[in-house]
Amino acid sequence: MSTAASSDPRIQHVRVTEDEIIAHLADGRVISVPLAWSWRLSEATSAQRAKFRLIGSGQGVHWPDVDEDISVDGMLRGVPAPRPRSAATQPRAGTARRRPPNKRMQPARQKAARG
Repeated sequence: MSTAASSDPRIQHVRVTEDEIIAHLADGRVISVPLAWSWRLSEATSAQRAKFRLIGSGQGVHWPDVDEDISVDGMLRGVPAPRPRSAATQPRAGTARRRPPNKRMQPARQKAARG
């Protein structure tokens, strides 16, 4: 029976500064990404940033006050959190965004016969 340690990276502790999200991994590595990669955390207060919990056995971190999740894999691969489109550009609930008709798809008009 093998007792080899898992090679999957696991977060043991995380710290958020004014500029970075810093994760201390179980294997001794310390990795960081720009705080701007998480728009939710960059807009959060210091108190909100300080309140977090590890996901699973350290696969990621969850900040409940701002509903943000960051995985260790995402940090290692360099995947910033996408910012949602603004409310002004999103369709309202229950309505679909309408496009103007494609003129090329409309049937040709028949010219009235003169006579």
